[in-house]
Amino acid sequence: MKTPFRILCVCMSNVCRSPTAEAVLRQLIEQNGLAGRIEVCSAGTHGFRAGEACDTNSQRVARAKGYDLSRIRARRIGWQDLDYFDLILAMDRTNLYNLRRMATEEQLMRIRLLMDYARRFPEDEVPDPYLTLGGRFELVLDMIEDAVTGLVDELARQLTPAASTAFDPQKWTPQR
Repeated sequence: MKTPFRILCVCMSNVCRSPTAEAVLRQLIEQNGLAGRIEVCSAGTHGFRAGEACDTNSQRVARAKGYDLSRIRARRIGWQDLDYFDLILAMDRTNLYNLRRMATEEQLMRIRLLMDYARRFPEDEVPDPYLTLGGRFELVLDMIEDAVTGLVDELARQLTPAASTAFDPQKWTPQR
């Protein structure tokens, strides 16, 4: 596996779910001794919130669990991101579809749903808290933590000196 291994988290406007996934990934990567070996970023498939800070509710919920979203600013994904990142994680099927429409055949192999790595939650999408009654920001964070934990565990196994093959998101079978 090349170092650093590059991961991009993607939702619609990059102010809630994908920056939360970015922050959780960064923290778990650090806690698992993988800092410097994995690069993480986030983006949105739409650019109408580009440059804005993360949603205040997302920041509040994340801060309560020790994650800092305050420095993350929304940005729109660009075609160059599809070449640069080794793994692109969509938060839901709509964004997965939008990413796949942008991608070449080779790039398609790098695009997955984040929840493919979840262990406790059976859902395949991280719901958009703006579209659910009551804004389920706590649930969104819990789901992201679950999926990111599964992903980081897999990356840690693959990044050990004994690992002989590169991480292949298409061949990895989720353990749920």
